[in-house]
Formats: sequence, structure tokens, C-alpha cells
Amino acid sequence: MQKALFWKKLKEGIVQCELCPHFCVIKEGSYGKCRVRKNVAGTLLAMSYARPVSVNIDPIEKKPLFHFLPASKTFSIGMAGCNLSCSFCQNWELSQKSAEELISPEKKPEEIVKEAIEAGCPSISYTYSEPLVSYEFVMEIAKAAKKKGLKNVIVSNGFINPGPLKEILKHIDAANIDLKSISDEFYKNSCQAKLKPVLEALKILKKKKVWLELTNLIIPGLNDSESEIEKLVVWIKKNLGVDVPLHFTAFYPQYQMMNVPETGVESLIKARKVAMKHGLKFVYTGNLPDKEGSSSFCPKCRKSLVRRGWLTKMENDFKEGKCQCGEKIPGVWQ
Repeated sequence: MQKALFWKKLKEGIVQCELCPHFCVIKEGSYGKCRVRKNVAGTLLAMSYARPVSVNIDPIEKKPLFHFLPASKTFSIGMAGCNLSCSFCQNWELSQKSAEELISPEKKPEEIVKEAIEAGCPSISYTYSEPLVSYEFVMEIAKAAKKKGLKNVIVSNGFINPGPLKEILKHIDAANIDLKSISDEFYKNSCQAKLKPVLEALKILKKKKVWLELTNLIIPGLNDSESEIEKLVVWIKKNLGVDVPLHFTAFYPQYQMMNVPETGVESLIKARKVAMKHGLKFVYTGNLPDKEGSSSFCPKCRKSLVRRGWLTKMENDFKEGKCQCGEKIPGVWQ
């Protein structure tokens, strides 16, 4: 067990967590909303520390990151818990469990880094559930990874307070943030959270110059209307710029939304067209076969630069981040 960061003591053994915008007030013996941070005898402990429940070697494109070390492998780890309770969660077996429900072998930060190097991975990705509720573990791995020349990637819901976020971003190279909707009502009803902290986190990531890509899960009947997508895209364009890659991905019936149909490829293609109509330069579709939507094109001459298969890079027609026409393509290419 590891003592948590970002919390304070209240009266009678009660503590308040200050990691995320929930600001959970936690009685002795109880968890916060994340199911990871627990009050043990008046001290907040990070129960998932050194307890990854999923460890894999993935294509970086699976995160998804299309403009960050393409075709490389990333050492991917995930811990239990999440500070959102999305009724549509695509990975609820990990995210909606506590650190004590999912038993796993202990792995120290140095062991994770050693295994990543041995596997030939240039990066470590903190992914699968919500990595930032396991803040202390991610921080220590990231620091150790940096010392060995590895890059760090977070795949996150972005629901974290500014102070902790700014601190950990000192060690993070890239992020994919799941912007679930541009509607606060959606976040309230479907995620038991708020939209504004996520938008603030995105602005911080951009300001700190961490390579940023976004994912929006398209759910039939909930966030797939053209007006909703337009609002989301307009916000991205205004606050993050037109160069931020945006991935529209398909929903599959999961968890508490088994009665909702899966997303059709036509919905993803429509969303992509809306985003490109509003000026976003790099818009992708995922989780469904769409050759054009999984490829990267030069925004100037429209030449096909990277043609991808299912999560893997197939062909690459540009070098050192430049198209043959001279246009610089934003990203981290080596």
C-alpha cells in the first residue's frame, strides 16, 4: 500500500481527496468514487500502487495515437478503477472494479520499465481503465521511464484537477483524451461527472505542449446528431486548433447499455465529414473498417501519407514529418 498524494484530513478520521473534481469526502474504511483511493485509519492510500491488472504490448495506433511514433509498439499497463461511471463503458471489467477486487501480482515501477525495454518498446502507455486515479504509480513509472529514455503516454478521460495534472505532465509525452461529448447533461446523466473540468484539462495539455489526440465514442441516439458533433468540433477548433487529431470510434453494446445498437460505419463517416467541413485537418474513424478514415492525408496537397490496416501502419510515404510537397505534418515521428 502506498500513501496517496493530493488529499487532506477532515474531522473524526474523515479525509477529502483532491485529485479529481469529485473532491470525495471519504470515511474510514471507504473508497472514493474511483474505487482505488481508500481511507485506512485516517490516511488516504493508493490501493492500486504496483498492482497492474493488465499488461500487454500493443501497436501505438491502438491507443489510438496516429501522429506519435507510428508503427511502434508500446508497453501498455492498466490498473483497476475509474473516477467516472459511464453506463456505456467499453472496458467496465477493469474500470468499475476496486483495486482489492482485482488481484494481481505486484510489479514495482522499475520492473515495468525493465520489461518495456526488454520488449523493445520506445514508450509506456497508461491505459485500459483510467490511469490518473492510479496517479502515484503512473508518476513513479513515468519518472523511471524518462531516465531510461522511454516516452510516456496517458489514455485518459481527462477528469482531473489542474494542479495534479500539471505536475504529472512534466513526465508525459503524449495523451489521448476521451472527450465523450460536448454536453454537460451527457456527462451528468451518462458518466456521473461534469464536462467543464475535462475541457480545462484539454486546454492545459495543449498549453503544456504535450502531444494531444482526442477520441469521441459515437453512441447511437446519445451523441451522434450532426448538431452535437458540430458543437464538439467547433469547440476543438477554437480552443485546441485544427491540427489536433480527432478519432471517432464505434460503440458496441456493453455494461448497462446492452439495449443500444452498435454504431454503424456510416455514422463514423458522417461525423468525420462534419469535422473536416469545419476545418479539422486530421480526422479518423476507428473500430470499424474504413480505409479512408484510417489513413493520413496531407492537408495541403491531399496526398495519402500513411495508409493503415486494422490498427497497424501499412505504408508510409513521408519522411521526417514532411509531405513530398513540403507541408509539415504535426506529430512526434521519431
